[in-house]
Amino acid sequence: MSIRKIFSGGSGLDADSIIKDARKELKAPARRLFGKRILTLGGLAMLSGCDLTSDKSVNAMLRKMSSFNDDAQALLFDPNKLAPTYPESMITRPFPFNAFYDIDEVPEVDASTYRLQVGGLARGKRVWTLEELRALPQESQVTRHICIEGWSAIGKWGGVRFADFLARSGADTTAKYVAFRCADNYFTSIDMPTALHAQTLLTLTYDGQVLPPKYGFPMKLRMPTKLGYKNPKHIIAITVTNEYPGGYWENQGYNWFGGS
Repeated sequence: MSIRKIFSGGSGLDADSIIKDARKELKAPARRLFGKRILTLGGLAMLSGCDLTSDKSVNAMLRKMSSFNDDAQALLFDPNKLAPTYPESMITRPFPFNAFYDIDEVPEVDASTYRLQVGGLARGKRVWTLEELRALPQESQVTRHICIEGWSAIGKWGGVRFADFLARSGADTTAKYVAFRCADNYFTSIDMPTALHAQTLLTLTYDGQVLPPKYGFPMKLRMPTKLGYKNPKHIIAITVTNEYPGGYWENQGYNWFGGS
């Protein structure tokens, strides 16, 4: 099956024509949400049911479209706009477990020997213990987690505002990206405006208790402005950089910006 035929209706439209039409469609405010959801390499792959690697030119076109979608979402993102919050009575119980592995494969991290490493463009404190992180000012939020698979759940997360943590680590907040490496071999990265958003939280607790392993112990980055796959768990290293870091799912075709 040809992806090019699916999107051109067999009329032979080339990649540039498709990109041009996509740009025109995204100008309509009512269609922006559709554009955010479906103009991604991963989304197009699911719609087509085709092997993207079988046609280099189509693959390149889709990656170009995904890159355009990242740019469009970044322009639409308002760093001062807060995501909705909810009363504790609306918390989803139990909050779902979700990962790229089964629950019996959740990594075990020793709290006594755990060290969070901060690297890249940061001139402040580069090694943090859990005790040091817990001694920082803490806050909590009840927000909705939105999964790209189509479900959502509301949870209560507590921890350190990430912008404050970056400041204490001497991070260069003019840098483009913040990257994360995790104990479960997951990795991802986010844009700096999202990193500095008031609701982006380096979480250490869930529902008032120490963050359970299944939810990301010893810490999870919680961002209600991003889709679930952008919220890394079991974080062991953070890097501030100007070089595009990619991500586990992003490198397989998921949209990088991942806004919810």
